[in-house]
Amino acid sequence: MASIQKRGKSWRATVSLYKHSKHDRITKTFNTKKEATLWTLQTELAKGNGKQLAKRTTTFADFFEDWLYIVKKNDIKETTFQNYVRTLAVIRSLFGDIKLQDLNDIVVQGKIDEYAKTHSRKTTHEVLLKIRTALRDAYARGYITNDFAHLVKTRGENPPKRNKALSITDFKKLRKYVLDHTDDEFNVLVLVALETGMRRGELLAIQPDSLFEYGIKVRHSISPTSEDISLKTDNSRRDVSINKEVYDILKNIEAKENGFIFNFDGFKQSERLASLLKKLDIEKTTFHGLRDTHASFLFAQDIDISYVSKRLGHINIQTTQNYYLELMPEKRHQQDADALNLLNAL
Repeated sequence: MASIQKRGKSWRATVSLYKHSKHDRITKTFNTKKEATLWTLQTELAKGNGKQLAKRTTTFADFFEDWLYIVKKNDIKETTFQNYVRTLAVIRSLFGDIKLQDLNDIVVQGKIDEYAKTHSRKTTHEVLLKIRTALRDAYARGYITNDFAHLVKTRGENPPKRNKALSITDFKKLRKYVLDHTDDEFNVLVLVALETGMRRGELLAIQPDSLFEYGIKVRHSISPTSEDISLKTDNSRRDVSINKEVYDILKNIEAKENGFIFNFDGFKQSERLASLLKKLDIEKTTFHGLRDTHASFLFAQDIDISYVSKRLGHINIQTTQNYYLELMPEKRHQQDADALNLLNAL
């Protein structure tokens, strides 16, 4: 058994051992209770070959937290870990004091349906995927008696897409404006987003040595929730070509003290973009919508989809087709006219 006691300004953790027919114990002192708790959990886990991570009477929320910090943290990137931490808060709110022994697909499905009432289908599904992973681990360790994770389904509706691609007309209008007003660094950021389709984090990670004639080496990504600057996937590592005019503009921007070309601006790029689009009387989209706009514009110009996929840094073409290639209104009207002309010619 483990115990934690407050000793003045510190916390002393004790774990009991039974080795070679003798009882013993080890103790360690920590500055915070959380540090002491994590150490006792790790020690118990090592002592019991993984069987002491929890008991069936442990709440699912507590199990998820212990599993996350002791097991999962070592297998995932820091940005992914932070996503799990946010999911932990959701699980504590939804599941409360429900114990592992009381879990089944009906109970979990009810909680997921409850969450789906106030969240999009996509957000709900992302939470469910993490819950499923934890449930499968709990089953493998013997804390729940049935492997029911696959029975729980995502429900709910998806709201209208926020990352909408701009029309070709609005795309040209926005591009012309930011190109004519490069004295504002944010306008340059928007310009490069339109020109490259790079993710926001990748744009913010541009440094002087990221530039080459004429292109940008994508090697890092800045996150608002983590100090980890690694790319989202291995496929994200790429070189993106740009024209000379955009290259010259970027070369003239001095790097900040942190070594990056662009200010992070509190990661409020979508808010600033909304103000700019309103000023120009252009339909609203998010900053990520500029990535969609870039992809859709290339698609509208009959650029090969495999090239578009590689330029965006996608794992495969299917991702590009599913999420980014939305016909711009002008192209859709042209396609309608071409289809009708073909039918009329029969």
